Amino acid sequence: MFESIGLIAKRDDTQVKECLKILINFLAKRALRIVIDAPSAQLLSHTDLNIVTNTEELGIRCDLIIVIGGDGTLLQAARLLAKHDVRILGINLGRLGFLTDINPTEMKKYVAQILDGAFFEEDRFLIYAEVYRNEQCLSYCNALNDIVIYRGNMSNMLTFETTINGHFVNCQRADGLVVSTPTGSTAYALSADGPIIHPSLNALVLVTICPHTLSNRPLVVDGDSRIQITINHEHTGTAQLNGDGVLCHALVSGDRIIVEKRQHIHLIHPQEHDYYATLRAKLNWSK
Repeated sequence: MFESIGLIAKRDDTQVKECLKILINFLAKRALRIVIDAPSAQLLSHTDLNIVTNTEELGIRCDLIIVIGGDGTLLQAARLLAKHDVRILGINLGRLGFLTDINPTEMKKYVAQILDGAFFEEDRFLIYAEVYRNEQCLSYCNALNDIVIYRGNMSNMLTFETTINGHFVNCQRADGLVVSTPTGSTAYALSADGPIIHPSLNALVLVTICPHTLSNRPLVVDGDSRIQITINHEHTGTAQLNGDGVLCHALVSGDRIIVEKRQHIHLIHPQEHDYYATLRAKLNWSK
């Protein structure tokens, strides 16, 4: 089923280096074509593998991308590779591991099963944000987890208006706003008291960060909605737009941010993958 395997590994981590070597030896014994991105190849003292300088090229050349690291490493890979609609498998060497759910001690067992066709495939969508100033698009970014508008270096709260599909929703004063996918509902949105949304749902959640009101509640909307956030004109200083925690653009008074669903990836899991078991383990529900 899979003939060409792409590898991406977290940098500067001894544990990742050893895991990467074990995985390469395992895949080589199965006579699979292995392609690795240049930053990951630097973890190896020498290699005769196919090396690509542009990570996005893995999406063109490979049937399956295996990411070794934490959720942050997989998020970065997803953003770069989403345009190619790729299949991604995560080996967890991070902390929580909502996305990278295979333990290194069980890696060879589960990778063998997956290569033999025994796996569960899950479609996840990304969201895309564009920043407009005076009707000109200045910047854009994509995110698998969330787009966050935050007050940045402003000493006061951020005031912003939200419309959904052209309908005015509200005007708020707060530290910011999280627009999250179902994937990101267990990330920043959860820390801001947002709901957990099953990843199979076509939905987006808007969670306000530290709102200056007692009546604020998270808002769940259809995943195909077009969301517009406008920064109030009275502000001085700069706010910021982040995609999956990565700074995308500085925002000033009057900027409009358009957020909507765009692009997909396919997460590969072991066949016995259980989302609710993951929640119990990662959120300590079983204690």
